[in-house]
Amino acid sequence: MLQPSTITFLRQLKRHNQKPWFDANKGKYLDAKADFENLIQQIITEFGKIDPDISTLQVKDCVFRIYRDTRFSKNKTPYKTHFAAGINKGGKRVHVPGYYFHAELDDYTYCGGGIWRPDTPELKKIRQEIDYNYQDFSSIIKDKKFVKVFGDLDDEDALSRAPQGYEEDNPAIKYLKMRSFITGVSFSDEELTSKGLLKKIVHTFTVMKPFINFLSRALE
Repeated sequence: MLQPSTITFLRQLKRHNQKPWFDANKGKYLDAKADFENLIQQIITEFGKIDPDISTLQVKDCVFRIYRDTRFSKNKTPYKTHFAAGINKGGKRVHVPGYYFHAELDDYTYCGGGIWRPDTPELKKIRQEIDYNYQDFSSIIKDKKFVKVFGDLDDEDALSRAPQGYEEDNPAIKYLKMRSFITGVSFSDEELTSKGLLKKIVHTFTVMKPFINFLSRALE
């Protein structure tokens, strides 16, 4: 669980997203950051028992900076209003299939994973693996536990037409059109400070693990 003081900090940051306020409340930020990092360490410890690739990760290699890069954005607010971590094999900077947790207020907390916008060679490998082994892929994403937690994959980033080399009548065409292979679930604000938060995150990642394994196998 996260401490109420962390939630208070995020709420205040959302209202006062300016450097003078942040500098004046640097101590509150450091306390909230330490609290979030403690949660990520617990996730690594507990989920690492299920996925050994996660067990050796260091928290510092997973947690993203709160400072925004505003150089190419119309939004010039200097700080993110959430804490986030990429729990991937090799750490957040390695672009491989993995897990993600994002703590944000107003019920925008997100727990999920997969791989977002892989480069063209990797994208082709994933599509090929889905095409060649659609029965295996389908058994993973149509599994009752997977459907209960996630419903389906996120298809907002999908192509409108079949990618080159595939036909519209391909049984897997819905997934072959995807450019990102991700799924996740939202948590309520109340869940962030509940004693069951860690258990729910670990359960979510555990249900997702066969999907992550499939994507990883495609890229090996």
